[in-house]
Formats: sequence, C-alpha cells, structure tokens
Amino acid sequence: MVTVAEKLNVHIQGQGFPILGLHGHPGSGGSLSVFTNHLSKRYQTIAPDLRGYGKSRFRGTFTMQDHLTDLEALLDRFQIEKCLVLGWSLGGILAMELALRLPQRITGLILVATAARPRGNHPPISWQDNLYTGVAALLNYIKPSWPWNMETFGKRSLFRYLIQQHTPTAYSYIAKEAVPAYLQTSTSATHALNSALRLGYNRVTDIEQIYCPSLVLAGAQDRHITADSSLETARHLKYSQWKCYTNTAHLFPWEIPQQVLSDIDIWLANNSQIISSQ
Repeated sequence: MVTVAEKLNVHIQGQGFPILGLHGHPGSGGSLSVFTNHLSKRYQTIAPDLRGYGKSRFRGTFTMQDHLTDLEALLDRFQIEKCLVLGWSLGGILAMELALRLPQRITGLILVATAARPRGNHPPISWQDNLYTGVAALLNYIKPSWPWNMETFGKRSLFRYLIQQHTPTAYSYIAKEAVPAYLQTSTSATHALNSALRLGYNRVTDIEQIYCPSLVLAGAQDRHITADSSLETARHLKYSQWKCYTNTAHLFPWEIPQQVLSDIDIWLANNSQIISSQ
C-alpha cells in the first residue's frame, strides 16, 4: 500500500546547520521549546507537529511508519540533505527509525527519555490519580506554578510519575506546553502508538546498524520509559554517550533544563563533525 505523505505544520527558528526536533506523545513541535529556544541561537531548529498532533490535523487511521514518510517528505520540502535529529520519547524512537531509513542524511542523534525497546514500570492508575491530575492540570493552566496547587494536588497526581522535582520551572512548562499539546493530540495518533507497542516494538539489534554519533539521556526515576531500557539502547548504538540524571523522571528536560542543555552543548562541541556545513 502506497502511503501519501502529509504536509506537517512546522515550527522553525534560527539559522545554520539544521536540527530536526521530534516531540513525544502527547506533544507538538512547540513542546520542544526547552531545546529549540536554546539551540536556535546557533543552529536552525525544525520542529514539526507530527501527523495527528498539534496543528497537523489528520482524519482516519495511520501507522507509525507513516510518520517516517511524512518526515522524509519534510526534509525534501526544505531541501535538507543532512541534519542532526533530537527526539524526546516517541520522537526518539522516530529519530532512530529515520537514522536506519536515511543513514546518509542523519549526522547524529540526541535521544531523550527513549529506547529502541521501550519498557515502563508505571504503577496502576486509580480514579483518584485521574481526579487529582485533572484538578492539578486545570489549576496549573489557570495559575502556573502556584505553590499551593503543586503541594495539594500536583504531588498527589500523575505528575508525580512524570517529574520528581516539583519546581515552578517544571510546572510552568507543563502549563504552557504539556496541557495544550495533550488537548491537540488526536485519537488516531494514540491508536497508532498503542498499536506499535502492543506488537512488541523492539529495534535493539537493528540499531547496531546506526553509525552516527548518539547522545542518550535518561531520567533515573522514569516510569514511562525506564532508564534501564535507555541504557540498553545506548549499549547497542555503536558510537553513543550515555547520561542518567538522578532524582528526575520522564520530563527531566523541564526539571533540570540548564544541566541538560549544558550537556548537549558539550557533546556537540566534542562532536563538531555532526554539525558541519552541508
């Protein structure tokens, strides 16, 4: 069956060597601002809303492979011959898939809270969890980083599995980017991801064919994609550097943004061939 590429909505910032940013689920290109606002000072960041997310609306069903078709068409559309790919969670899985599909075009990977064989250890979710999460998210959206809400509802909600450091910075990102992205994520996108996971997605042995340098970052208390599964990925990538942050979880770039960005800067400086001109 021939897949027709969708024209994705794209957030573009800066000038220079292109960095393709791929968001997670739920998410949108805008939810990568913690990375793009910083990296766009030196590079051109291209952060699309994936099919079925953000403003890239789509009716009907699709598969995870369709994301790759869309992304290859996006690179062609902007005449990008080579780029670095930064992917968070689902975006990291797609980043590795792109490197396997287009090895000549992907110069490097920054893989955030992701894995080639994603495993989680999330506890069962109760009705109280959902109730407190709804209240915490609503109050935080209305009044971001309100200490009373963080203590009363945030720490008793599902936020406690997404972050470990309940700081105003983390809650500010959740209010500005997580809630809008969640509301704009389609059921088709959720179905495509769940279908892939039910089939037992596992590319651990395949990623040994990726030869570009990779930086693999994880949160030690990540319950959605465990640090151990990220470490397994790093061990199967031939040229990877691994770092795990203590007292953080799946949304660790929003918990410790300055430390994460500093580590990315250092890695880029030590691998300057990744971002050389086309």
